[in-house]
Amino acid sequence: MAEFFDALGDKHVAMIGKQPVFFVATAASDGRINLSPKGYDAFRVLSPTRVAYLDLGGSGNETHAHVTADQPDYGRITIMFCNFEQPALILRIYGRAKPVLPQDAEWDGLAAHFTMMPGTRQIFDITVESVQTSCGYGVPFMSFEAERETLKKHHGNSDPAEWEAKTASRTTSIDGLPTRASTRYIAGE
Repeated sequence: MAEFFDALGDKHVAMIGKQPVFFVATAASDGRINLSPKGYDAFRVLSPTRVAYLDLGGSGNETHAHVTADQPDYGRITIMFCNFEQPALILRIYGRAKPVLPQDAEWDGLAAHFTMMPGTRQIFDITVESVQTSCGYGVPFMSFEAERETLKKHHGNSDPAEWEAKTASRTTSIDGLPTRASTRYIAGE
């Protein structure tokens, strides 16, 4: 049975901290719905009503396009965690997201919560509007083997000037919605 909460509780935060993968869903008023899997140590609970995740460059920037299409309130976002071990549980965070890029004033404060990775292009700062848990009885048992290092290696081997030029040229989503490009290559630590 599904339960709703106004904010994240201690049990929610503990469950989130054990998950090696999470899923991000967004949609603008028109066009495709985006659903992306995320890995690495990229998610942070900043308070019971605020979370953030570090976003590396990939094949597109749909999440950014969708959440900025609804400005000034920023866009709807759903984050989902599944527990693939015991106990069975699905946790969804419903909220509003704002992309924060390295050139933005809020960057340093948010970036301090993360270990930077090569190819970091933005951090999504999310206001939690509600939290839902559900049984997860249909989710299979799966065990975490290892992170895929391919994306970090790809970005780590990139020439910073070429990376910035490529990123600067990506200013629209697959549906033609505008995005802002990062103006600074982050090498990681």
